[in-house]
Amino acid sequence: MQHLSRSQIFKDYERAFSKAMGLPLNIRGHDSWSPAHHGKEDHGSFAAILTRFNKARAACLRAQTDASHPESTMRTVTWFAGLSESAVPVYVGDHILGFLETGEVMLNNPTKKHFDSITRRLRAWGYKADWKQLERAYFRSCVLSPDRYRAMLRLLSIFAQHLSILSNQLVVRREKDESANMARARQFIEKHQAEPLSLGRVARVANISRHYFCKMFRKAAGINFIDYLSRVRVEKSKTLLLNPNSRISEAAFACGFQSMTNFNRAFKRIVGRSPTQFRKLLPKLRRSGRNGQ
Repeated sequence: MQHLSRSQIFKDYERAFSKAMGLPLNIRGHDSWSPAHHGKEDHGSFAAILTRFNKARAACLRAQTDASHPESTMRTVTWFAGLSESAVPVYVGDHILGFLETGEVMLNNPTKKHFDSITRRLRAWGYKADWKQLERAYFRSCVLSPDRYRAMLRLLSIFAQHLSILSNQLVVRREKDESANMARARQFIEKHQAEPLSLGRVARVANISRHYFCKMFRKAAGINFIDYLSRVRVEKSKTLLLNPNSRISEAAFACGFQSMTNFNRAFKRIVGRSPTQFRKLLPKLRRSGRNGQ
């Protein structure tokens, strides 16, 4: 999830989504905490004003947490202020990596009656506020029809599927600020991934002792050498599998796997799908994108 959150594709999508919809978009791991109003700075918004108050802030966070339940699919929760919060899971197979979160949107037009009910609750809690400022912010809240909001969540769901596909690619990509030794190691692995590769052989190329290379590599890549090598090979196999004339066994051995059992096990663990299922995935995504229009 850290790789995804720092990726250019997420940054571009988040910028376009926020500009088009007027809503925040956040990405987080399933076991990490999400700040109120998704960490976006907009001190004059209705949600931002409300979340200055502890109990209102807690209600907002509770809605975000309920929306991103670890066993849920796409879910929307509305809290007492009338603002809806939604979470779209990012999967690898049956495992949830994290969530795309958005919210601070009303699915019904703001009314004076509803605003009065909000202020009554705040007054009962003992809060004092600039009620006129709060009222202006309330009536400026983003409002979407339920149909339009569902269509927007459908787009987020499709984007989440693409992030799942890209997750491994982002893990094995070369870091711009990595050391020259690590850069040489990555380049050597990518060039010779079809050959039998040992940690000692790659350490010699990087001109580092085997023990020190093991520690440096894990720190730089975030995973150990064996897992990284499997991910590089799986990433290469994904490209080969897109060719319908290439047999799965040919792709496996061309990428350095010594048996189909090892290939299938590694592919399913990393991608979350079997090689055969992966081949069928992109056409299904294209059809789902057309159906969601």
